[in-house]
Amino acid sequence: MTRTRTGWHFLQLPGPSNVPDRVLRAMGRATIDHRGPEFPPFTREIFDGLQSVFSTGEPVMIFPASGTGGWEAAVVNTLSPGDRVLMFETGMFAVNWIDVARRFGLDVDVVPTDWRRGADPEIVHQRLTADNAHSYRAVAVVHNETSTGAATRIADVRRAMNAAAHPALLMVDAVSSVASMEYHHDDWQVDVTIGASQKGLMLPPGLAFIVASRRARDAAQRATLPRAYWDWERMIARNAEGFFPYTPATNLLYGLREALAMLVEEGLDNVIRRHARYGRATRAAVRTWGLDTQCARADEHGDVLTAVVLPDGHDADGFRKLVFERFNMSLGTGLGRLEGRVFRIGHVGDFNDLMLAGTLAGVESGLALAGVPVKRGGVEAAMLVLENE
Repeated sequence: MTRTRTGWHFLQLPGPSNVPDRVLRAMGRATIDHRGPEFPPFTREIFDGLQSVFSTGEPVMIFPASGTGGWEAAVVNTLSPGDRVLMFETGMFAVNWIDVARRFGLDVDVVPTDWRRGADPEIVHQRLTADNAHSYRAVAVVHNETSTGAATRIADVRRAMNAAAHPALLMVDAVSSVASMEYHHDDWQVDVTIGASQKGLMLPPGLAFIVASRRARDAAQRATLPRAYWDWERMIARNAEGFFPYTPATNLLYGLREALAMLVEEGLDNVIRRHARYGRATRAAVRTWGLDTQCARADEHGDVLTAVVLPDGHDADGFRKLVFERFNMSLGTGLGRLEGRVFRIGHVGDFNDLMLAGTLAGVESGLALAGVPVKRGGVEAAMLVLENE
């Protein structure tokens, strides 16, 4: 029987996240002259707001791109062919970043993992301490791995690098953590932070953000990989005047200004606490169902998504298809080696308690309909967490 879909679609991916009506309406404004006099006051408001979100006093660059473009910008501005980079295979997005680095001729030293944890600060310390020649030019890690729900402890990674007295740059993919999890570019002494628009910042895909420390900008003066579109100094110089070196995504910038206003109204600390509540509540539901999360360490759970492992013999993609057809809800697929084994529940961005309850109700009913052996009561367990925090 063909079902007529009523109500709204539950887009419960870990990104793109739901775009609030306020942001959608803001993007519908008429486009203005990006070389005209009204543009600099508009963009400076955005740049100031982004500095608060990234917790930095450095310029925040905005490129019309996805997060992958941000990775490329980080690589080509700071490194040269043959440079040695330490990277961790913590999930599919880490794998993709490793691939970008290799395509530019970098010597990538990859630390494999079981995709159930973040990058290990102790391994960072061991590798850098043993590198007496300081051959590593950078350590590149994913803060919140969107394919697994496991987060790297960035402050601990920086402490490990400092303890090793190593000059390597610290590069962090914060695409799914900025504006939803605690993140401090300056205090954690990150050299390059990469962000994107479609997750905690509640926008459609299309904008990549880069924050570069003074050390990273100095490294850019010595780096020899070719760059034109991604050139930081051109971007920073024009941004200082309120403009861009080429045509910006003006209507996405309208939406970004509105999203930043929403974050200010709620308070960034409150936004982070809200996401942490949803993470704890969702994990309580998963435990009650008798299932496992992909992230294995309690101190490394990310708060923007929960990756749920189905028992052997059950197809996660078949389950997702059933949930979509029956409940008009999209859940995240398993990526790479997790394909067919894992589904991902997004709880990020413009989201509230009842939206989470509805999401978990759809998941719990879908599990039962799919014949997955689970114990009922996950929604109630999640609501108890929300009611008591």
